Amino acid sequence: MTVKILQFGTTGQLGVELLRQAPGHDVAVTALGRAEADLTDPAAAAAAVAAHRPDLVVIAAAHTAVDLAESERDLAFAINAEAPGAIAEAAAKVGAAVVNVSTDYVFDGAGGAPYAEDAATNPLGVYGASKLAGERAVAAANPRALSIRTSWVVSPHGRNFIRTMLRVAAAGNPLKVVDDQSGRPTSAADLAGFILSQAPALAAAPAGDPRFGVVHFANAGEVTWRGFAQAIFAEALGDAAPDVAATTTAEYVTPAKRPLRATMDLGRLERDFGVTPRDWRDALRDIVAELKSAP
Repeated sequence: MTVKILQFGTTGQLGVELLRQAPGHDVAVTALGRAEADLTDPAAAAAAVAAHRPDLVVIAAAHTAVDLAESERDLAFAINAEAPGAIAEAAAKVGAAVVNVSTDYVFDGAGGAPYAEDAATNPLGVYGASKLAGERAVAAANPRALSIRTSWVVSPHGRNFIRTMLRVAAAGNPLKVVDDQSGRPTSAADLAGFILSQAPALAAAPAGDPRFGVVHFANAGEVTWRGFAQAIFAEALGDAAPDVAATTTAEYVTPAKRPLRATMDLGRLERDFGVTPRDWRDALRDIVAELKSAP
């Protein structure tokens, strides 16, 4: 049976990848952008769920500007917590399951990494706090909800670290990247593929099914931001790769505090979903290849 998906978010990295890959799955996606469902208006977002009556709702839109969130707390919580909660409640009323996308920034990175899903949370900034509040609101509103925590999302499109590094290198500017923050890069394409592959099971699963709750999804392997930058240049530029100097989090001051090591454990992904993610280097290779093939 074709799964009716209502997708919030069309222009972000994940939203784009979901729409790109949907034709290869037994799903019918209705995607709502900001014009059709502004997440700053939770009631309107909930009304969209009631109007479309989907089998599965995927919340792929979010306030993801980590530093800007520090000065936009109310807006971040409206988009990342209040709207997902209202959407999940509306989904429960029409019998729909929910996929909510969260972040590794719910952890403080101070110790215990890799973090399991049930590890203690302690977000350092507004972005992580708003996403954690969203996880809790969704779970409280709908027993058939899955929050997927992910990290360092990258793709050939949108705003992300790969594209930023290549742009800065092309401008010939000196490069200095923090080398004391580490984590797992995540291909938006791989995350979208996971969500779409799970759509039929999630749409059919009853409350209490082990697929619901929280799961961590990222590509395998761990790297620092500087190491990631070096790998990007090696893959994209080869012998022309620029030097990347190291700096520290203490030296690179930003409005929002970031966890030094919020690396997530991926064990549940394999145990409950049968999915073993590929290495981040393989994902990087595909992303760079697509960037090179673009006009």
